Amino acid sequence: MRARRFLPAGPLKGRIRVPGDKSISHRSIMLGALAVGETRVTGLLEGEDVLATAAAMRSMGAQVERTGDGAWSVHGVGVGALLQPETALDMGNSGTSTRLLMGLVASHPITATFVGDASLSKRPMGRVIDPLSTMGASFEASDGARLPLILKGASPAVPIRYRLPMASAQVKSAILLAGLNTPGITTVIEPVPTRDHSERMLRGFGADISVAIDDDGARVISIRGEAELQPQVIEVPGDPSSAAFFIVAALVVPGSEVLIENVGLNPTRSGIVEVLRQMGGSIEEVNRREVGGEPVADLMVRHSVLTGIDVDPAIVPSMVDEFPALFVAAALAQGITTTSGLDELRVKESDRIAVMAAALSAAGAHVEERADGLVITGTGGDPLPGTHAPIATHLDHRIAMAMAIAGLASRAGVEVDDTRPIATSFPMFEALLEGLNP
Repeated sequence: MRARRFLPAGPLKGRIRVPGDKSISHRSIMLGALAVGETRVTGLLEGEDVLATAAAMRSMGAQVERTGDGAWSVHGVGVGALLQPETALDMGNSGTSTRLLMGLVASHPITATFVGDASLSKRPMGRVIDPLSTMGASFEASDGARLPLILKGASPAVPIRYRLPMASAQVKSAILLAGLNTPGITTVIEPVPTRDHSERMLRGFGADISVAIDDDGARVISIRGEAELQPQVIEVPGDPSSAAFFIVAALVVPGSEVLIENVGLNPTRSGIVEVLRQMGGSIEEVNRREVGGEPVADLMVRHSVLTGIDVDPAIVPSMVDEFPALFVAAALAQGITTTSGLDELRVKESDRIAVMAAALSAAGAHVEERADGLVITGTGGDPLPGTHAPIATHLDHRIAMAMAIAGLASRAGVEVDDTRPIATSFPMFEALLEGLNP
């Protein structure tokens, strides 16, 4: 373990560039590995989760090489040509890698064993196993549909029309990726829109994919199988999930003014910006543009007086990973912030509802835990008291980063029990934070 106390900060000033978007980084490696020819990627997030994806694709026949800082070259094998991996695919802490790669393997005539760390091995995979089994794949999973598991792909797989029982971009993406090598048309219906990076990138690589809205307002996404993907040149925008911690830090630390460059603002991902603006946050978009089919802007964020709100549950899918950061903002706002519809947070790297309730309470915040969210009464802008004992982060990178930000806006500081998991998504987090508050 590597504990660290994050101490009260003076004004945060300067400009930073956060790492590449993790969702887009994963998908660029996977789809590049299924295209014939060389895909070149810049701005790739080089965290442990994405490196796990790179290693898995390498073990199934693709050439995946780092050519510079954030620059990677992928020579793909073609859809249908993945090779049998000789050893287990070690997913580390990455739920995204696991679920999406299960989709890829499910429609190839290979068998793969998926393993992960202690945290990932607690996370249920049943929501992906169910539709992929319907397509013909077979699974031998540990108790509770957990890792380690053995997946035997189907050849040929069977196209399905599947309605998501709950919003999940990972389940949607797993089915669409399985559909790439499945004869006929595979369709996913999502009643609630989720992040659409898979649809955008599949289209960019040349897949025959369509998106329509049915009479009930649900998105109907269909992909034609036996695809031939074309290699691409991809520039990965900055990850809004990583930017969220610095947005909140600049909003809650008095006197702060921070420019965060190159942030991806895909509307299915940028709910945190909308909610913080509703709370009164000053977040200005500068130089808005489009990069690789994704909307991008630089964000000028200034310290603001925040006011508690009732967060609309409909916005949850567009900011599901950003709630730990939002909870910190709520703890320092005026009045009460109520969140609901957050059932998904119970099965992330940790139970983020319970863990953040305990962590913020330990730091002196007023928090009420409910079954599907938190009710937080803010300090009105006053610093949190801080902690005496280390905060238990349960090996969850986003808990660690959220509580680090809470420490900046506290009197006594906040001690995080282990900062090592931060490397899974944001290896430069601590260095960038120190650079804004020298």
